[in-house]
Amino acid sequence: MNRFNCLIADDEPIAREIIQGYCNHLPVLNVVAACANALEAKAVLQEQPIDILFLDINMPVLDGIAFLKTVKDPPQVIFTTAYKEYALNAFDLAACDYLLKPFSLDRFIVAVDKAINQLNKPVPPSIGGPVEVRGEDFTFIRTDSKIYKVLYSHILYAEANGNYTKIVMLQHTLMPGMTFSAIEQQLPRSLFIRVHRSFIVNKAAISHIEGNRVYIGKTEIPIGSNYKDDFLKQLGL
Repeated sequence: MNRFNCLIADDEPIAREIIQGYCNHLPVLNVVAACANALEAKAVLQEQPIDILFLDINMPVLDGIAFLKTVKDPPQVIFTTAYKEYALNAFDLAACDYLLKPFSLDRFIVAVDKAINQLNKPVPPSIGGPVEVRGEDFTFIRTDSKIYKVLYSHILYAEANGNYTKIVMLQHTLMPGMTFSAIEQQLPRSLFIRVHRSFIVNKAAISHIEGNRVYIGKTEIPIGSNYKDDFLKQLGL
């Protein structure tokens, strides 16, 4: 059985103990170190290979997001924090998952499974130099006379808008002359979920769920009653 080296970075001793305890339930995980701040974690990353990093955000000296920006070729990162407002920044840094404290063991396992799936993906051979973006990470969308190359990770959600579809992204919004169903077929189901007859959301961009509403940052999106069960199932809930 392959084991994956893990590193915990959290300034709260109790939080480190909880994550360590959760890791102990999963024989596939090997906790290399549990650090109280980002600088300690950086030293560990420089000394030995780490596959999964459990990273708190609100830490002294250097917060988790600022720290991650300094790491070249980071491992799979699972943010563990009490602050939901940092979710978009976290996923903009290609975080694997975002756990909002206090989180349960089953939710922790879902995050770990995501990280392991990413680690087990085959790396395609590069020809003529390194490949920055794999084909599975983007799509092309036509709007008027232009065709845009769009990274899936930059899409927050899509909304039906008559004969058009509004695609809201990190930096701007596209309005392609495509039906909502056509856009749904173009977006991979592994990354995007239909939550309403008029909305598709990027799972990675979800900050939290409250009642029959899903939140993408400060944007509130309704969850349709016909979609809720499948939505929660795809989230592992």
